[in-house]
Amino acid sequence: MLEIRNLKKSYDNHTILQNISLDIEDGEIVSILGPSGCGKTTLLNLILGLTDADEGSIVFDGKEITRVPMEQRGFNIVFQDYALFPNLNVYQNVTYGLRNNPGISTAQEVEELIVLLGLREHLHKKIEQLSGGQKQRTALARTMVMKPKILLLDEPLSALDGVIKESIKDKIRQIARDYRLTTIIVTHDPEEALTLSDKVLIVNEGQISQYGKPEEIIETPDNDFVKEFILNQLVIKRNNIFTLFKQNMMSQAEFRIG
Repeated sequence: MLEIRNLKKSYDNHTILQNISLDIEDGEIVSILGPSGCGKTTLLNLILGLTDADEGSIVFDGKEITRVPMEQRGFNIVFQDYALFPNLNVYQNVTYGLRNNPGISTAQEVEELIVLLGLREHLHKKIEQLSGGQKQRTALARTMVMKPKILLLDEPLSALDGVIKESIKDKIRQIARDYRLTTIIVTHDPEEALTLSDKVLIVNEGQISQYGKPEEIIETPDNDFVKEFILNQLVIKRNNIFTLFKQNMMSQAEFRIG
């Protein structure tokens, strides 16, 4: 279990996060959701150990890790831009971390991940030859071969659309289930958070607005911000989809007329 108690973080006398407390059970998928600038990424960085808290504590499996360096926590992150090595092919990217840590995953375990994430046919491709979904799966595989104790994902679906996005969501769910891997996701998209996660943490202006199961947040929002943020964002998303659909239909009509 990951236990977070009364975390506070400030930069230049500006409070980014305060009074952040929550428990995350082993194997849960938890999304951190909120508007831009609310402190989502800062909280992810505190859990990862990329930055230190000013106050509060982080405890993992009963051990205090608040001041434990990032490289000793055993957590791992997939960044929004994937951070893959363009000079290496897919297989070399996946196994890169094993060069200095060859005993972490066996050849069979690497093969199982490659199959799970559907990368077999892409192993010898360069990164520039991959689609967005293929890059995301490669980044997931590279992280998973290192057997992280917690998997952190920063906007993992933001650059993906439609069927590809749903496919990656399925892979994330399967990884969390098969490996009983606690997974923490930062996102600004309510639909993504509510359909992917076991629990959703909604942050506003550096504080927790609500933390609970998706159905609890939808059916019984704790306050007006939660209600309005969820509804407004879903309406905006649906309007954008409708606008794109209309533009596509108009383009097709112009093509037929032309």
